Amino acid sequence: MNILVSNLSVNIIGSDLVQLFSAYGEVSYAAVVRDKISGRSKGSAFLEMPHEAEAEQAILALNRMLLDGKKIVVQEVAYKPGEFNN
Repeated sequence: MNILVSNLSVNIIGSDLVQLFSAYGEVSYAAVVRDKISGRSKGSAFLEMPHEAEAEQAILALNRMLLDGKKIVVQEVAYKPGEFNN
């Protein structure tokens, strides 16, 4: 399942998210979205958890939790393969 995490602190990195979400199951991918020029975090990230039940449990548990002083938003994101390849 593909997961979008938004409203992240600029201090959060991919390994922080892997550690957080791994408490609920396997995380196969995690990446913080960064500005191409400055390299600064844009405050969101994409994760992939291959087991749907684990991903659903993580979403329910982590949505609206306080992480590094910010209340994060965690939700499933659905997209078609190649949808963002422009």
